Amino acid sequence: MRVIAGKAKGHRLKAPKRAATRPATDLVRGAIFSILETATSDWTQVLDLFSGSGALGIEALSRGAGWVDFVEHNPLCCGIIKQNLAKTKLGAQA
Repeated sequence: MRVIAGKAKGHRLKAPKRAATRPATDLVRGAIFSILETATSDWTQVLDLFSGSGALGIEALSRGAGWVDFVEHNPLCCGIIKQNLAKTKLGAQA
């Protein structure tokens, strides 16, 4: 799994191995952002519910979102999100 576009393009993201998550594929995330970019979307705040690895929110930050709130219950996943934010240097906006 990797960041598709923006400031962090190409960064590989970690995903939780033992958690019961199903991360959105690069193709699905690309399709979501293609739709959102053609609409008049407000990128000042993004909410990533059931974040898992944080890939969707990190993709939004990479593409210029002002702030992302990650919501995740699993402590293992929360740690992975923090690692992915540190790796992409986007943690200041989360």
